[in-house]
Amino acid sequence: MAKNMRLTIFTDGASRGNPGPASYGFVILDEEGKLIYKKGEYIGHTTNNVAEYTAVWEALKYTKKLMIGKKHSEIKLFADSKLVAEQLSGNYRIKAEHLKPIIEKIKILSIELGGVIYSHVPRSQNILADGIANHALDSR
Repeated sequence: MAKNMRLTIFTDGASRGNPGPASYGFVILDEEGKLIYKKGEYIGHTTNNVAEYTAVWEALKYTKKLMIGKKHSEIKLFADSKLVAEQLSGNYRIKAEHLKPIIEKIKILSIELGGVIYSHVPRSQNILADGIANHALDSR
């Protein structure tokens, strides 16, 4: 029988200037808080919001790979961008037209994963993802 998975994801986007050179970072933790996977990547010249949403998109794409053959999951995703957490939770309207395509892809992926709980955390509680995003930006 396939084992249920409970995952916690922390995501962050970074940009130097807005727009400017940008990157994302994310970590995926198991239910005991052990690191399963981490990734950070430079994504070129873009806005901080695009970097934040790219972090969520990339984290969920990897999570989908992890979930192959698993029965059910509980996925909690934390971002230090209040805008990202509130828009993906459906609490804030999406006004920026350029963000709508990636947000739609995230919503579809979230449904395919059985739902994702999005929450805002202070930057001080998002140190791992923040560090990965900044390292990706610094080492481009």
